[in-house]
Amino acid sequence: MSVTVSVRIPKRLRDEAKRYGINISEVARRALKEEVKKRQLEEVAMAARRLGEIFSKFSPGETVEWLREARRER
Repeated sequence: MSVTVSVRIPKRLRDEAKRYGINISEVARRALKEEVKKRQLEEVAMAARRLGEIFSKFSPGETVEWLREARRER
């Protein structure tokens, strides 16, 4: 399923894009995909930092033991 999104750009910009054979829809689609991916990576990095802060409060031995326990429970 898809949706239609419209963007208002200056006429001069549209004319220049046409002059160079630029597919405006494809460029907008690609830029939006890249921005979403960038934000997702930022979100993952922030979650990793928070996890690092949480795990830093415990000794490495405790963390290793918890991981081993979790593996055994599977």
